[in-house]
Amino acid sequence: MRTVVMDVGNTSTGIGLYDSGKISRVTHIKGGVAKHPEACAEAVRKAARGMVNGAVLGSVVPRVNAVWQRLIRRELGCELLVVKSGLPMEVTVDYPAPESIGADRLADACGGVRRYGTPLIVADFGTALTFDVVTPDCRYVGGVITPGLPLMTDYLYERTALLPRVELEGPCPRLGRSTLQAMRIGAQIGYRGIVREIITYLSASMKCDFKLVATGGYAGWALKGIGMPFVIDPELTLFGLGCIFETASNKSYSQSQS
Repeated sequence: MRTVVMDVGNTSTGIGLYDSGKISRVTHIKGGVAKHPEACAEAVRKAARGMVNGAVLGSVVPRVNAVWQRLIRRELGCELLVVKSGLPMEVTVDYPAPESIGADRLADACGGVRRYGTPLIVADFGTALTFDVVTPDCRYVGGVITPGLPLMTDYLYERTALLPRVELEGPCPRLGRSTLQAMRIGAQIGYRGIVREIITYLSASMKCDFKLVATGGYAGWALKGIGMPFVIDPELTLFGLGCIFETASNKSYSQSQS
């Protein structure tokens, strides 16, 4: 099954092709469709070269969903599947307010289960850092949300007179011998502590040893040297969106044949 997959976040949008369980032709657009509609349309055309079965959107920015629906009708001539908790998917959603779960979190859980099995914790390093928990019997039961690295470092830059903006890359020094070095240690080593404490807390609370998977743009840098068995999977969210489209399509086909 060949599907155009779109992951719309608060900071950037990822667009790619899901083809028989593989992700390719990926484009990341900072600012997304609101700021760069033609770039998004071009990325859709790039992903969809050749015949596709449809398109699926995972969005945490509801105000742009209608824009995406019009764009997909224009570019691909099909309706857009917008991910929500009521769709058939790899996980059973066991959550008090399922409609409040972000589409990216559902995609991470579904993609993680398909690739790595259960029990599972997926940490997604984006504008926010989210941890999503899937139990051994394949139930999505919730997780943890904390501010992401860019929120923390940008806030320091914007709310102080002397602190600079920190680039979230490069080596971490042993000791901050400049303001930038000091802030880089605080970001990387401090964030390791956040991740380690939350994973320890979730594992103890759930009485379970979880498989650990990380995705998102800052995962590799933030987790370097953490000493925990994380698998880093940069395209997991796009893969999960493709899995949801595939499962929903197969379910609809089965119902139409019965």
